Amino acid sequence: MSAGKGTVGRVVGRRALVTGGTGGIGSSIVEGLSQEGADVAVQYYKNLTEANRMVEIVVKNGRQGVAVQSDLLDLKSVLAMRDVLHEKFGQVDTLINCAGINRDSLFSRMTDEQWEEVIGVNLSGVFHCCRAFVEEILASGHGRIINISSVIGEMGNIGQVNYAASKSGMIGFAKALARELAAQKTTVNVVAPGFIDTPMVQKIPDPVKQKILNQIPMKRFGTPREVAMGVVYLVSSEADYITGTVLNMNGGIYL
Repeated sequence: MSAGKGTVGRVVGRRALVTGGTGGIGSSIVEGLSQEGADVAVQYYKNLTEANRMVEIVVKNGRQGVAVQSDLLDLKSVLAMRDVLHEKFGQVDTLINCAGINRDSLFSRMTDEQWEEVIGVNLSGVFHCCRAFVEEILASGHGRIINISSVIGEMGNIGQVNYAASKSGMIGFAKALARELAAQKTTVNVVAPGFIDTPMVQKIPDPVKQKILNQIPMKRFGTPREVAMGVVYLVSSEADYITGTVLNMNGGIYL
């Protein structure tokens, strides 16, 4: 699938991998990047149908797209994904770590499995992907790594000790890696969304949703598109001098 010609956008020429590219926020990031001129690889774990749908959107936007399967818990699986991408897509210069899960439970009831699975996917998955792709990202001379964290990683939340720990860890990871890679013209940043109108939030019971809305100064949930445009900005050349930063997109719930 060849990229379109004469595309005008803020990230033209970028070759991005979006993990969790079939999710509520991830799919919007895939669409936003391709609309702004990037070729996009869509990582998925199980949902091939949705991954292929996202690739179709990328192609309709005139860019090159490919779906690639990987288990982010397993470094060998991530390295195998890299090999497939090199064959079908080429090397990437941009990595968006968006894949994430939640297994909510009060701490007193949280099982080892709930802890390990969330930390494994949300945090170790970031480590595995950065380990696999950092050399080619650096070699591009204009690399970008963006972790999609969460406001929960900054403010905490009842029943989400595992999730909060993983999302907070993504922030610390990015800040440390940003210091290591800055001299090699690669930026590492974080986007920390608040409560975004995705299927995960839509499943929250209405009375609970209203309580959340009452705590948000802007009195609404964010949109996946708004998060995607924040990512596009950090990927663009407009953000060349920004690294180690957390872009909070939360409607004022955490300042």
